[in-house]
Amino acid sequence: MTSTSTPPGLARFNALEEHKALAALHEACASTAWARQLLAARPFVTADDLYAASDAAMAELTPADLEEAMAGHPPIGRPAPGDPTSAREQSGMTGAPDGLKAEMLELNLAYQQKFGHVFLICATGRTGEQMRDAVKERLGNAPEQEREIVRTELGKINRIRLARLVDAEED
Repeated sequence: MTSTSTPPGLARFNALEEHKALAALHEACASTAWARQLLAARPFVTADDLYAASDAAMAELTPADLEEAMAGHPPIGRPAPGDPTSAREQSGMTGAPDGLKAEMLELNLAYQQKFGHVFLICATGRTGEQMRDAVKERLGNAPEQEREIVRTELGKINRIRLARLVDAEED
């Protein structure tokens, strides 16, 4: 027999005061619209319910909401100082050779010039070479196509970050 009880980390999240829950969600995604939609959907019984709500909220983000979400992500290869989340997620660039890091910087700048925002990819588990190859490929995309790819990548990142929230040990 399996238990259908809410996981402890998810139960803690469900019980948080609104402003604390909103802050926890903003750590996962900088989009206020996304965070507010998840906040309104509480309480969640299972992690899958939370992920489904995240996916639904992500699908409804406007271009301005996506811009807000992307603004919370540093460029690949340059995690924000003191931000262990982006450093962990971008660890594939940490030990990359200097030449690859320099190439990634140039590609990031070219991408940002073309699309007006940082290159966003779910970097967890990817090597520096895989991230470089992805930005090279995506530079050929049309802006509308790239916006939907970014939406998908943000959804993946949000799921990973929400899983950490759900799996978090009690403080």
